[in-house]
Amino acid sequence: MADTPTVIIGAGIGGLTTAALLSARGMPVTVLEKEATPGGKVRQLDVDGTPIDAGPTVFTMRPVIDAIFEAAGACTDDHLQLTRADTLARHAWDRTGHLDLFADHERSVDAIGRFAGSNAARGFREFSTEAKRIFDILDEPMLRGSKVSWPLPLMWRIGLWRVGALHAIRPYESLWKVLGEHFADPRLQQLFGRYTTYCGSSPFQTPATLMLIAHVEAQGVWKIEGGMSALANALEAVARGNGTKFRYGARVEEIQNDRRRVSGVKLESGEVMPTRSVVCNADPSALGSGMFGDAARRAASVTKPRDRSLSAMVWLAKSNTAGFDLDHHNVFFSSDYTAEFEAINAGRVPSDPTAYVCALDHGTMGTAPQRFQIIVNAPANGDTHAYSEQEKDQCTSNMLSRLRSCGLELETPLPHSLVTPSDFSKLFPATGGALYGRASHGWAASFLRQGSRTRIRGLYCAGGATHPGAGVPMAALSGKLASEAVLSDRISTRWYHRKATAGGMSMRSAMTEATG
Repeated sequence: MADTPTVIIGAGIGGLTTAALLSARGMPVTVLEKEATPGGKVRQLDVDGTPIDAGPTVFTMRPVIDAIFEAAGACTDDHLQLTRADTLARHAWDRTGHLDLFADHERSVDAIGRFAGSNAARGFREFSTEAKRIFDILDEPMLRGSKVSWPLPLMWRIGLWRVGALHAIRPYESLWKVLGEHFADPRLQQLFGRYTTYCGSSPFQTPATLMLIAHVEAQGVWKIEGGMSALANALEAVARGNGTKFRYGARVEEIQNDRRRVSGVKLESGEVMPTRSVVCNADPSALGSGMFGDAARRAASVTKPRDRSLSAMVWLAKSNTAGFDLDHHNVFFSSDYTAEFEAINAGRVPSDPTAYVCALDHGTMGTAPQRFQIIVNAPANGDTHAYSEQEKDQCTSNMLSRLRSCGLELETPLPHSLVTPSDFSKLFPATGGALYGRASHGWAASFLRQGSRTRIRGLYCAGGATHPGAGVPMAALSGKLASEAVLSDRISTRWYHRKATAGGMSMRSAMTEATG
């Protein structure tokens, strides 16, 4: 089996990254994907003949992607057209005006000062400084490194001499509490608390450590011509160019092993592919729950329903608008943030939700109606709760009411397609519709995520539900870590021939590279 390919299950961002990097090193790779196109959660759906992005829309940490393309022997600019946004996002509340945050930090300081006063501007400066400090402490040792335990192994990576670093990342304090130290205005607490939803978590239950997400976004947001699916297509093209083989409509039924290590995969068609290394780009719960056969159950643990991240109600719509000047990324906040998350914790979609609106055609010369993706946070109960048409209609009405309260009018009835937690649960088995794996609730959550290696030798994990976490750049980093684990474990066999790559597998910090 020395010449068998590494099999990657799933062509999500993590799997595509793994494929591109392994094949760049001369390793034979085959990607098996049950759907008809690459991308995983990064996908488009057809709404009345128009493709609309149905997955992630916010693209940050561009240097991570640049470094991955370079390590795979390619250049990002040869495959993608990227434009850096001047405005990070537009935020609105009940007819009290709106607040923009900008790529230019001083413009954000000034905007916050005009919106909420000089004390708020000063609080934002202090918050930004602390968020950057936490990111700088954790970037290399945790976000880019393999999974590590708490506290001594992490302390070893950070540097034993930096004794104060563990205290500085504030793991035992809730983010909501710490936001109150920086901002007296509840609207700003909402705004900066919302960043925890980027990893599917509640600001009331996450550690203050996660304020680092605000720093990541402040370093730059990019718009991709063609949407996020263009990134998936580009990674696939690079992997293909390096020799990776792709098979779509190929559902894996079983990961086989002989109790010592992986020995092959069996497809739903009955075909068996011998292999000694498999990278599973699916939620690790799919392994632990037996979705890939009983022999693979022991590879990973199942995330309990109470520990799942958020799911979502996602509207894909085309509509004319009135009353509110939209930017590309827009957030319309609920009137009661506490009640919103209490409803989600109780297994209900909030009746007064915060709504994120991505105006996909913003900045183009296209004619109305425009395309939108609208997201409301929801519980990950898609495996136990079927959303009725009446319930979906009520959620749509509540969402439109929230937008209307903030000044935005969409067409009524709204031409749209609605994706619910039940739909996500079917698409991503064993998750209940959780879109980010395990929620980042409590100080230990980040250390409980599945790492690249599993309990079965030769079986690895990649994707947004594994370390280092959710989001497109993190999923890409998980693919890089998986590729390094595969190479490390197989390097001694020396059966494959390396290809020369520009930059190898090493990656500098995203915050030390040029971000322009």
